[in-house]
Amino acid sequence: MPTKDPVKIEGKNTWEEGRSKSVTFIVTEDCQLRCKYCYLVGKNKSGRLEFDIAKRAIDYLLREREFITENSVVLDFIGGEPFIEVDLIDRVCDYFKARAFEENHPWFNSYRFSFSTNGLLYHDDGVQRYISKNKSHLSIQITIDGTRAKHDLQRVYPNGQGSYDDVVRNIPRWLEQFPDSSTKVTVSSGDIPFIRESVLHLWKLGIKEVNINVVFEDVWKPGDDERFEEQLVSLADEIINKKLYESYSCSFFSKSLGQPYRDNMNWCGAGKMLAVDHLGNFYPCIRFVGFSLQKRAALMLGNCFDGIDRNRLRSFLTLDMASQSPAECLDCDVASGCAWCQGANYDSADTETIFQRATYLCKMHKARVRANNYFWNKLSRKLHQDLRAQS
Repeated sequence: MPTKDPVKIEGKNTWEEGRSKSVTFIVTEDCQLRCKYCYLVGKNKSGRLEFDIAKRAIDYLLREREFITENSVVLDFIGGEPFIEVDLIDRVCDYFKARAFEENHPWFNSYRFSFSTNGLLYHDDGVQRYISKNKSHLSIQITIDGTRAKHDLQRVYPNGQGSYDDVVRNIPRWLEQFPDSSTKVTVSSGDIPFIRESVLHLWKLGIKEVNINVVFEDVWKPGDDERFEEQLVSLADEIINKKLYESYSCSFFSKSLGQPYRDNMNWCGAGKMLAVDHLGNFYPCIRFVGFSLQKRAALMLGNCFDGIDRNRLRSFLTLDMASQSPAECLDCDVASGCAWCQGANYDSADTETIFQRATYLCKMHKARVRANNYFWNKLSRKLHQDLRAQS
């Protein structure tokens, strides 16, 4: 009989991962916070999705069965802060369920409503009614960055006040309703000294799965990679010494990280996903919408009135690692797990192209690989198993 794997550090797959169509409805471009690292640089109160536009988009998606072939769907509601528009979202979800049933569409029996929220409105009566109504089909992720010091460094109100206390009060109810939920932590240059304590803090709050990543933009300073590695090595020691790997996960550590590329695949799902703005325009993802971009114009694929322009879509479907990466990335011995964002690439490219990969993360990725190797080597010695050979 195979022994039970005692190492839970890598977390679990999401619902229907890789097999579902992901459709993002940008219900508002407004948010209560002004997080300093946020890529949504153009927050405003006017970009609000109207119900009639959402209906048209749903009708289009349901009738394009020969083109949109996935048998499952994730409807992702995003902002800004999506729960500002919870009443609208409730109507949109009801309409989707009714129309999918009427069309005898496979999505009626296989759908998920997904949210990434700042958590400030989680206790709101309207939000709680929506959750009660749709709980069996919901994935809700509350973003909390870690300790009060780290969270309040970045996740602030327009007046600069931190939001930690207003978010953390809603964590117990969230975990009671969705005990297996994860959170998403973002790290920028100034946050590096708080990484170790923030991951441990979130676990103590009861959040067992911590997905954590560094920002894609050009914010990194000399020496950040060394400080980053020190934090991850210190975190690795704590995890191993206290056997936290038996109960908790952190996305910084992965058996598959730091190998040469085996498959010439695109990291990002832009083009396979779809985002809908308040005007009914379709985008490869939210990072190509105007309020997400600093240098480039919005890049649309069509709209809910005329449909998707397949000629515009074609270039996204041809994206792979080789077509956009410089030689140093293609020849890198530790390339696997080095991420990129298609929209961030587009925004920072020399020309209006999606085929120029930004490499701001190079040193940070290599630092993560070194710390990841340290973690698995030390844990393998402790458990007397070659854990990475088992992947």
